[in-house]
Amino acid sequence: MRNIINLLLFLSLTTAFGQTINLKGKVTDDQNFPLESATIYLTSVKDSTIVDYTISDKNGNWQLKIRKLDKAVFLKISYIGLADYKQQVDNLNEDRDFGTIKLADKSTELNEVLIENEIPPIRIKKDTLEFNAASFKVRPDANVETLLKQLPGVEIGDDGKIKVNGKEVNQILVNGKPFFDKDGKIALENLPAEIINKVQVTDTKTKTEELTGDKASGNNASINLTIDEEKNKGFFGRFVGGYGSNKRYESNALINYFKGNRKISLLASSNNINTTGFSMDEIFDSMNGGRNNSFYTSSDGSFGVNGMQFGGSRGITRTNIFGLTYADQWFKGFDPNINYFYTSADTDNNNKTRSQVFLPDNPNDPNADKMQTSESSSRTDTFKYAHNLNSEFEFKVDSTSTIFFSPKFSKANTKTTSTSQRTTRNQDNRLLNESSGSNHSDTDNNAFTTNLNYTKSLNKKGRSLSFEFNSENKLEDAEEYTQSDTYFYEDANNDGIYETRADIRNQLRKNRESRDFYRGNLQFNEAITDSLRLRVGATYNNTTNVENRKGYKFSEVTGGFTDIYNELTNYLRSNETRITPYTNISINKKKFYFGVGLGTSIIDFKNFGSYMGNNYTVNKNYLLPWANGYLNFKLTKSQSLYLNYSYEVTMPRAAEILPIADLSSPLYTTIGNENLNPNKAHSFYMSLYNYDYASHTGYSFYAGGSYDESSVAGFTDLDTGGKQTTTYGNISGTFDSWFGASWSKQIKNEDSAHKYRLNLSFNGGYALNKGVTNKQMYEARSYRIGPKVGLSYDYGELLNISPIYSFEYNETHYTNYSSDFSSNFIHKVGVQTTNYWPKHVVFGNDFTYTYNSNLGAGYKKDFFLWNTSLGYNFLNDKLMFKVKVYDLLNQNLSTMRYISPTSITDTQNTVLKRYVMFSLSLKIDKFGKKKNNDDSNDRFWFF
Repeated sequence: MRNIINLLLFLSLTTAFGQTINLKGKVTDDQNFPLESATIYLTSVKDSTIVDYTISDKNGNWQLKIRKLDKAVFLKISYIGLADYKQQVDNLNEDRDFGTIKLADKSTELNEVLIENEIPPIRIKKDTLEFNAASFKVRPDANVETLLKQLPGVEIGDDGKIKVNGKEVNQILVNGKPFFDKDGKIALENLPAEIINKVQVTDTKTKTEELTGDKASGNNASINLTIDEEKNKGFFGRFVGGYGSNKRYESNALINYFKGNRKISLLASSNNINTTGFSMDEIFDSMNGGRNNSFYTSSDGSFGVNGMQFGGSRGITRTNIFGLTYADQWFKGFDPNINYFYTSADTDNNNKTRSQVFLPDNPNDPNADKMQTSESSSRTDTFKYAHNLNSEFEFKVDSTSTIFFSPKFSKANTKTTSTSQRTTRNQDNRLLNESSGSNHSDTDNNAFTTNLNYTKSLNKKGRSLSFEFNSENKLEDAEEYTQSDTYFYEDANNDGIYETRADIRNQLRKNRESRDFYRGNLQFNEAITDSLRLRVGATYNNTTNVENRKGYKFSEVTGGFTDIYNELTNYLRSNETRITPYTNISINKKKFYFGVGLGTSIIDFKNFGSYMGNNYTVNKNYLLPWANGYLNFKLTKSQSLYLNYSYEVTMPRAAEILPIADLSSPLYTTIGNENLNPNKAHSFYMSLYNYDYASHTGYSFYAGGSYDESSVAGFTDLDTGGKQTTTYGNISGTFDSWFGASWSKQIKNEDSAHKYRLNLSFNGGYALNKGVTNKQMYEARSYRIGPKVGLSYDYGELLNISPIYSFEYNETHYTNYSSDFSSNFIHKVGVQTTNYWPKHVVFGNDFTYTYNSNLGAGYKKDFFLWNTSLGYNFLNDKLMFKVKVYDLLNQNLSTMRYISPTSITDTQNTVLKRYVMFSLSLKIDKFGKKKNNDDSNDRFWFF
């Protein structure tokens, strides 16, 4: 395979570079002022297809490297606010300098100007980067995700993260509205690319920044997909159904109805193959693994939807999902958006875990344990469901004021039944404890959150008043039944004589936890000059957390859990009131903008607890600084430097600060510490990114971290039987940092069938953790590095080959431990291939090899995962039959190693193994189109 890829690369690069010529020039206005970010592009005279394009730099200069052309083309130049330029060139067989080209005012007509109703492939409008979707070729059945992958500067990682010119995208909208959710992943997977008119990229703003017109203070990007006007009236959808070996099945449906401002979409899915079913990938449908990772995934491959976790390597899940989204304009100035989700998941999992806990050297007892190793196995069955209703209402009261209101409701339930066994031994293999038991829990969750924003423009440009109110009310009711037998083998007197102590439990614990959070912010905005702005405001926060726990023992007399278990019964409540007056100054210039905010937080922190007939009260008051700042320096239209700093103070939890013991587990006990101080942390972030449209090359660099001036940490004691008792204390001087860089290069010529994209990336981290075990302070310094290289090769619309390799290395150095060093590394290499030849046939393969070093005995270190799919299109490519095989080699595994400051843990879970799936997918499209306002020309058609 490697030799084939190298051969293809060599032949194609030879073709791509063997006959290239260089075109260049300069663009100015009619006053000779250089124009930055003008779009320069070549189109064929014969059929108007785009040959290539670029963007002018800050001096107005531009450059295009293309293959020699013997056909006639148009050189076209477009710039917002000026007349477009058009010049016919009969052939391009040698380097050419077009000199300085002046763009006239739109009111002026030149001999070589005016392109009627034509949109260039890329435009940069102030703070918006806009792509014309029609300028980028994709297959007729491609989805929006495929379209985004064709756009210059857009990268979609194998973890589902999207970046545009180095900025991470955290919001995707359709015609300015969420499509089921603001993360937009359902839109990417399910909306056809053919209905998209423009892809608009802007900086993500808060609602207040959006309504006041302020610059974005963050460093994320938003994508807005605008629907083609002719496709914004109609009906379209897709249906998938499949059944296979081992009773595996999948069924998905997405139905959309668009008519102007009104958009209604319905989504439904049911499967038992560890996926949400949202993905409508043309190769593998919703089969997980390989390329189907458009949802942001965690390290184990799992992903969250509707507050629930799906997939990954933790069991086999049966999933049912139903969603409905509605957006409209009920009357002028009032735009509602409503989304409803129902999700359910039933997961079975078998887990095996081995954990080594390091103990510090004890100078007073050289015979003390140096390490404790726990081995456990469990079987778990979890069923959960959730209803979620999200809505947004925006009402423009008049030309000066807007109200935005976003209420959200959720109701969820989780039922879990498990059985487990566990043993713990020391470094001499002496048994310290062993336990077995069963557990059943039933948990109800209800939540209601709101976001209300009112903005009023006053009688001066830049002067406004804004009010924001947020609330969050959560209630959790849980019942947990536990039956366990735990035996400790202890040397209580340190005389070498070990005694057995038993902890036998048959208990019920009822937990009621609530959280009520209210936040109000009032801010006055004043434009002192065109570029200097002053903001004065105050924020009020009130947070109340309550934990009410009641324990019951099983009564042989009544045959039920009727006897109060006082040791498991307690009541905890914390209330934090925080008032923060602040002042913010920002400067907005053409090339840069920055802001600095300073204030003082006045904090009233009250805690109350009741346990074993005693009441405990811990009340504290603080006067602490509040600060943040940011700088965004635009070196060019596409190159930017961003810096951010913040100082954060958070209060401990009631369980950490109240001196009440939590004895719910026979193996772990926690006790609060009333002398705790708040968590105080300094956080920073920086990024530098650029994309050069002339060379189709981009790079980015980022770094961030936090330094803990004071942090709450666990102080743990382990007795000779392996039981852990943890209290809390403050530790200073710890930090966590991360960094990374990426570089991408696209080699493409519209006159050639070959296209390449090379991606190189590197990430790493450095952290210092501290803690106390058995009264001894320890330190753990952790290092992480992870290079990655990926290549994508396309031969027209017939073939795609995408190999990728990644390496991750983790290393931790310990101070005051018997072990002073641990490390592990992971190799991952894979290749994805897609073939669209012969006609109507689609053949895809995803192949991955993973090697995880240093796993403990009994844990396999490496495995292959190979998924393959073969499909055939019928009925004008609207109906497709597929045969898909998951894990063709039947080697899929779930083994992971986690290295923490105090332990090394190896885990293995149940995973989905080989199955064959036979499926049918049907696409339906019906759009209305109107021409020249003539009713006789109205028509509907099916694709």
